[in-house]
Amino acid sequence: MSTTLDRLHRGQTATVTALELEGAERRRLMDMGLLVGTTVSVDRVSPLGDPTAYRVRDGLLVLRRGQAHLVHVDLPEGDPT
Repeated sequence: MSTTLDRLHRGQTATVTALELEGAERRRLMDMGLLVGTTVSVDRVSPLGDPTAYRVRDGLLVLRRGQAHLVHVDLPEGDPT
């Protein structure tokens, strides 16, 4: 099932399929390991829901909802969400 990163809940894991970001912002996220094919999981969500910390490879990447909405992901087979 395809969705965007901002739609995941805490503890969910997905695989990045596309980045709609451009320019320096796209390069920065790619440099931090957010690449197509990378597994990402939601680690922490702030009390108001923005920003959210995602586990990417061996680190944490914190994104605002607007940025996370531009990262497309696939959920694993059988994920009910």
